[in-house]
Amino acid sequence: MRPVVIASANGHQFRNGGPETCVERAFRLMTGPAPRDVLDALVEGVTIVELDPGDTSVGAGGLPNADGTIELDACCMHGPTRRAGAVAALRGVPTAAAVAKRVMETTPHHLLAGEGARRFAEAYGFPVQEDLHTPRSRAILAEWRRRVGEQPAGADEPARWARGYATGARMERDGLIDPNHRWGTIACCGMNAAGDLAGVTTTSGRAWKIPGRVGDSPIVGAGLYVRQGSGAAGSTGRGESNLLALSAFAIVADMGRGLAPLDAAMAALRQVRDDAVDPALKNARGEPNFNVKFYVLSAAGEVAGAALYGGDHVRFAVCTEHGAELRPCEALLDGGME
Repeated sequence: MRPVVIASANGHQFRNGGPETCVERAFRLMTGPAPRDVLDALVEGVTIVELDPGDTSVGAGGLPNADGTIELDACCMHGPTRRAGAVAALRGVPTAAAVAKRVMETTPHHLLAGEGARRFAEAYGFPVQEDLHTPRSRAILAEWRRRVGEQPAGADEPARWARGYATGARMERDGLIDPNHRWGTIACCGMNAAGDLAGVTTTSGRAWKIPGRVGDSPIVGAGLYVRQGSGAAGSTGRGESNLLALSAFAIVADMGRGLAPLDAAMAALRQVRDDAVDPALKNARGEPNFNVKFYVLSAAGEVAGAALYGGDHVRFAVCTEHGAELRPCEALLDGGME
């Protein structure tokens, strides 16, 4: 088999001051003179993005919830052993993917959440920080709070949350938030020379989310799924849509039945589009007013990136023996989200 690593675009954009991006490090570690396990390599790769202060979609500096606190979700899956681990609503530990992997390795559970996830991480030696904000995320938070305005004590919480979401959307339109980071995540899947498959997702979730909100990233079959012999799929974008459709599972199941990665991804995107029946989720053309993207790897080493909506900024990362590159995602729908 020819080794390959595939990821969302931030997998080949951030280096945290070092020489390698996520996909480059993961590929090197699983193909070097002493090859690392494919999942070990992927987690090492996404850790670069989790710790890079320039990225506002994962780890340290991820965009926060409506209280201004960064809560992280992550999941990992290991194809050969058919094991998985995850954390949700984790506070104080930027390397959520590594914590998820430790859950997989050391417990009989799949998912730990909230305070329990933080205590688990601390028990296994992960440094816990009081504040995961970086100067960049703190500046974005300050501007968001300025635009939202003062909220009196005891203010109506649902109204405050709705105003926070709307303010975040305006900041995106004003160019103050990366359009890929309001629903920020990194998804990364890989296959080594032995054909072993694995995947990992890690995220700070939807910006300005209701505290405690958990998206698709830590849920097996929603934002990530790996099946040895069939393939792997990860996702970024509106997590609630993937939770409803179990999109990652559907893509891998279709590849197991013989569909090519792009065809399987497009079938999942059509399901996401068809499920968006709520008028609040539709634009003026009656199409979804949000984006969902899939990063797909077959057991034969074929890759695809697909999205509801395309464009110059909608890309995915691939690394092979020929090096790393960004490629455009194939789009299901024409036009923009608005």
